[in-house]
Amino acid sequence: MEQLKPARNRRREEYRNAPVNGFGDLDARLCLVGLAPGAHGANRTGRPFTGDGAGDFMYPLLHEAGLSSQAESVAVDDGLSLQGLYITNAVKCLPPDNLPHASEFANCRRYLAKELKELKKLRVVIALGQAAHVSLLRLFREQGAAGRMADHPFGHGTRSRLGNGLWLLSSYHTSRYNVQTGRITREMFRDLLAQARMLARGENG
Repeated sequence: MEQLKPARNRRREEYRNAPVNGFGDLDARLCLVGLAPGAHGANRTGRPFTGDGAGDFMYPLLHEAGLSSQAESVAVDDGLSLQGLYITNAVKCLPPDNLPHASEFANCRRYLAKELKELKKLRVVIALGQAAHVSLLRLFREQGAAGRMADHPFGHGTRSRLGNGLWLLSSYHTSRYNVQTGRITREMFRDLLAQARMLARGENG
């Protein structure tokens, strides 16, 4: 496995600075969609939520839920694999100032649509953060699977059954800030994963 230098010791030109593709189980019933590659995470390592605080929080809980082969995600070649889960982002490249503009969501939406289409057994899409939630709804509206945005409000644990048969389940982002401020906790994310797996089994709760 390649030993990556800590982010603080790397120059910008050493980073990927290129699109970061999703990864995981193509037979997955669950797909987790984040915002965009982290400046010192996926933009550095080349894999979503790898090498940053959001992933440090999330992967141990995915492993605990049986969705990840290991609890730590540090490099693209660290041996981690996903079972029953696919992970990607709404925006594929590091955005300016680490904050995507509406045009970037729009430009990347066709790539997200292609990824979701390839997941033939998909049942539940987890939107990680409000921006991902909104971008997914815009995509599903374009496809005729969702109505007014107001009919699908964002909130941690909110869910909507879409016209294409999928469930859209929303979560607060697992960013370091949200974790440190208690906006999201391990127990909250555990409960969300349990709800996602229940919906994937066809149980509405």
